[in-house]
Amino acid sequence: MSEVIKIKRGLDIKLEGEAEKKISEVATVDYAVKPPDFISVFPKLFIKEGDEVKAGSPLFFDKYRENIIFTSPVSGKIKEIHRGDKRKILEIRIQSDGKKEYESFGASDLKTLSRDQITEKLLKGGVWSYIRQRPYSIIANPENNPKAIFISAFDSAPLAPDFDFMIENETAAFQTGLEVLKKLTTGKIHLNVKENVTKSKIYLEAKGVQINRFSGPHPAGNIGIQIHHIDPINKGDIVWYLSPDAVVIIGRLFIEGKYDASKIIALTGSEVSKPQYYKIHSGISISPVVKDNLKSTNVRFISGNVLSGTRIDRSGYLSFYDHQLTVIPEGNYHEFFGWAMPRLNKFSNSKTFFSWLTPNKKYKLDTNLNGGHRAFVLTGEYEKVLPMDIYPMQLLKACLIKDIDQMENLGIYEVDEEDFALCEFIDPSKTEMQNIIREGLDYIRAEMA
Repeated sequence: MSEVIKIKRGLDIKLEGEAEKKISEVATVDYAVKPPDFISVFPKLFIKEGDEVKAGSPLFFDKYRENIIFTSPVSGKIKEIHRGDKRKILEIRIQSDGKKEYESFGASDLKTLSRDQITEKLLKGGVWSYIRQRPYSIIANPENNPKAIFISAFDSAPLAPDFDFMIENETAAFQTGLEVLKKLTTGKIHLNVKENVTKSKIYLEAKGVQINRFSGPHPAGNIGIQIHHIDPINKGDIVWYLSPDAVVIIGRLFIEGKYDASKIIALTGSEVSKPQYYKIHSGISISPVVKDNLKSTNVRFISGNVLSGTRIDRSGYLSFYDHQLTVIPEGNYHEFFGWAMPRLNKFSNSKTFFSWLTPNKKYKLDTNLNGGHRAFVLTGEYEKVLPMDIYPMQLLKACLIKDIDQMENLGIYEVDEEDFALCEFIDPSKTEMQNIIREGLDYIRAEMA
């Protein structure tokens, strides 16, 4: 049995609204593929409004990497190409016909395929976009040979879904996906599980991988934290990573010869009447998912979790990489005396409120910042929730002044926005740290190109 990697620094935020282990389906709905979900991708369209597509039909490709193709998750008609400022493509909206027609890519025998043939199939099938790399958290370059591939079999974020439950009937597809990944690297496949929590044999008995066991609070489930403790990234290193449901989708492509983008997501949050799981296709419109299932109207819809997810409106679409939809109260109000009032119903990491006396209590938190923006305050608190051997405040400042040497020395290649989500949550200065890290990563990538 592998040694348990104990994460001691971090913070678990216990919220109301955990999903019940019950799977429902929704009626035929609209879908969208959103190019902004893919960092550094500049879309060039294959299609126009009104075109008929099948699941797996190409929609667009990356202008600077023309072999990376993005395909339709469902069959139907291109309803709208939604653009923003300077005609930037924000969404390609697809009206599903409910027929589940697929482009055929042909089933394959992995034993007879070379790495180049596997890569070509992943690219043409539109599933290469599920494989991302560190540094930068961009879609992986097919020409690279990563030193390792990482898969996190658990999520430690607030109200995170149960990955055991989500792929419990996908044993064959998951193992096939792992066999595909093994042919893409000469390094190890790291499958990371949570000690005493991960029970599924799909993970624990997976073949051809190194199983690593983690324990401790969030962000133990973050792929960046796991990489840091297993095989840290230095300048020039490349590591690939993906989620378990992505491994399943890759496996289906080789078993069935089609792009089946169906997956299980969790509808969570204190404002959901019946939090539960849904079987959907990637890019689903959230409207039918939340219909008649909300406690109030003054709510915030978040694609992803409350710490690092993306705000969307009621008619918005689930982001490509997300497996969770969260609904919490909107915090558009002013609170008299704020933190100065003694309270038991407010969560506090710094023991400002007496809620620290009830560590297992679940909270109904909203989006209120509880304060305004101010200068950085040296508190030493960030290091308590970021279990990496880096100096978070110094790295943030290096990103702000665009000092590449300092960014490299302080560990910019190891981090992603989500790794700083807890620092942002506890920050008394209300600094948008995740945006700063993303801008720093984009800047250094552009300079190194």
